[in-house]
Amino acid sequence: MKLLFLCSRNHWRSPTAEAIYQNDPRVQVRSAGTSSSARIRVSEKLLQWADLVCVMEHTHKRRLREHFPDLYPDLDIEVLDIADDYEFMDPTLIELIRERVEPLLD
Repeated sequence: MKLLFLCSRNHWRSPTAEAIYQNDPRVQVRSAGTSSSARIRVSEKLLQWADLVCVMEHTHKRRLREHFPDLYPDLDIEVLDIADDYEFMDPTLIELIRERVEPLLD
């Protein structure tokens, strides 16, 4: 399964999720951001690559609908509902990501 993790700036949350699952044999992972100031910005190519798009907030899902209206109906999107309250690899963030992503992998 190809997982794409999205947050706003691809700074803390989505790179943490990518790091957690980087060496997991069940998945291939990438991360990006929905903001114009993102470190790696989400693209049509990345969205087409992904089997499942995991966004951190409903705002990110809305941005995908606005910026990729033709592609949006075909996307499998899960909202993880993780606020921008954590730094990269924060233990609480890691726990939240695992708690919300693992059921999606079964």
